[in-house]
Amino acid sequence: MNEVLRLAGVARSYRREGAEAVAVLRGVDLALSRGEVVALVAPSGAGKSTLLHIAGLLDTPDAGEVAIMGQPMTGAPDGARTAMRRRAIGFVYQFHHLLPEFTAAENAILPQLANGTPPAEAAARAAALLARVGISGRADHRPAALSGGEQQRAAFARALANRPALLLADEPTGNLDPATAERVFAVLMEIVRETGLAALIATHNLELAARMDRVLRLEGGRIT
Repeated sequence: MNEVLRLAGVARSYRREGAEAVAVLRGVDLALSRGEVVALVAPSGAGKSTLLHIAGLLDTPDAGEVAIMGQPMTGAPDGARTAMRRRAIGFVYQFHHLLPEFTAAENAILPQLANGTPPAEAAARAAALLARVGISGRADHRPAALSGGEQQRAAFARALANRPALLLADEPTGNLDPATAERVFAVLMEIVRETGLAALIATHNLELAARMDRVLRLEGGRIT
């Protein structure tokens, strides 16, 4: 199947205590195919992170359908959603969220062990990924000893460890200086092209967005 992600009529509201519900998503329709890099652009607070969390099965919509690899996931039990996340989805955030007590290599090994990969195979995969993103010489360093760009490249290696079909990235270069952001973006694009995964990347950087295959704008809770 070529289609990796489909959202149909996805709606999500939040209610604060003593206040009316605020609609963040108002019927989002979106589809991503293999090998496609799509930018998601919206102002802060417009719902980009909410949309990514729903697409990544970290949150559930109030209405609408979510399908990953053609498999409907709306209403699926927690175990099935967790298994799909481990098998098919990789996440990268603005702040790398690497586990601070583990090295770059260990951060890329742990998701594989959780997915049942034998330790030797997981270590070899982690080493290959760290080499691919250009930080093999920093594999035994903990996050605090890595630069911002190195941390984010390690985060990409971790996200790709289980060979996902879908990569979701929330402002992955937003915390980096322009030169480092360019290097990280170049690595991301190369990996997507080589592996054929689908990537949805939320960004404020319109210059980078324009270099992706499509630009989607989230306005008024809908995709335009």
